[in-house]
Amino acid sequence: MASVTQHQIQKFHEDGFLVLERFFSAEECDSMRSQIQRIVAEMEVPPHCRTAFSTREEEQLQAQGSSDYFLTSGDKIRFFFEKGVLDEKGDFLIPKEKSVSKIGHALHAYDPVFKQITHSPKVQELGRKLGLERPVVVQSMYIFKQPGIGGEVTPHQDATFLHTEPLGRILGFWIALEDATQENGCLWFIPGSHTNGITRRMVRAASGASTCVEFVGSEPAYDNQQFIPLPISKGGLILIHGEVVHKSELNSSESSRHAYTFHVMEAKGTTWSKENWLQPTPELPFPSLYT
Repeated sequence: MASVTQHQIQKFHEDGFLVLERFFSAEECDSMRSQIQRIVAEMEVPPHCRTAFSTREEEQLQAQGSSDYFLTSGDKIRFFFEKGVLDEKGDFLIPKEKSVSKIGHALHAYDPVFKQITHSPKVQELGRKLGLERPVVVQSMYIFKQPGIGGEVTPHQDATFLHTEPLGRILGFWIALEDATQENGCLWFIPGSHTNGITRRMVRAASGASTCVEFVGSEPAYDNQQFIPLPISKGGLILIHGEVVHKSELNSSESSRHAYTFHVMEAKGTTWSKENWLQPTPELPFPSLYT
């Protein structure tokens, strides 16, 4: 991996994203892929996916179960599925390794392979080049983008979900574990869209509400013409500013588009919102990126 130049860092500040091809080696990518295969092989379907839908009340309990499962996943390794892959009993309609949408949100803390990648010397060096003084890792996810069913991710800003005061303290690291192409659902960005703040926030709902989170504000209608695709080869890293607008399309191809992504917050002079769905816990305070 070549060292990141000041010119590239300047480009990141202008565009709100930066593509660094071949940041990780093929071997590093393969180690993450084989580790996730082991994790999926041992996976149990969460109980809330197993209750048969019948009465309205049970459906609400199911939704509550899945929302608690999500809300308390910040310090665990948990499984989230594509739509339509489980029957009403919670059994797989397709092979389970093809049914998982993502695994989150604490791979960086509890899995040795993902922990090593997240805190690898080149990631730490990149953090220092970017001027991060007290970066902490807030969450991580393995995203599968399954062939044929990997759903689209609508245009959004990461700070909608990971809010800080002030803004501008969240940074995403997105690693392609396979080539990401326009056919299999690569990321698309609106260059320069990270300078206008955010218009929407996802917050924890009041206790007793029917949903666990709710949105405040609304996502503006973005002009599709403004998005540019960022195809990237296996091992490439895309740095994502917390407020840049990005999306990915449905994977209509025959090949998956695996990625490992984690988010870092500059903790110096920053307040993490108490209303964010994700909260540090006594078991897992946000760990420092620098080791």
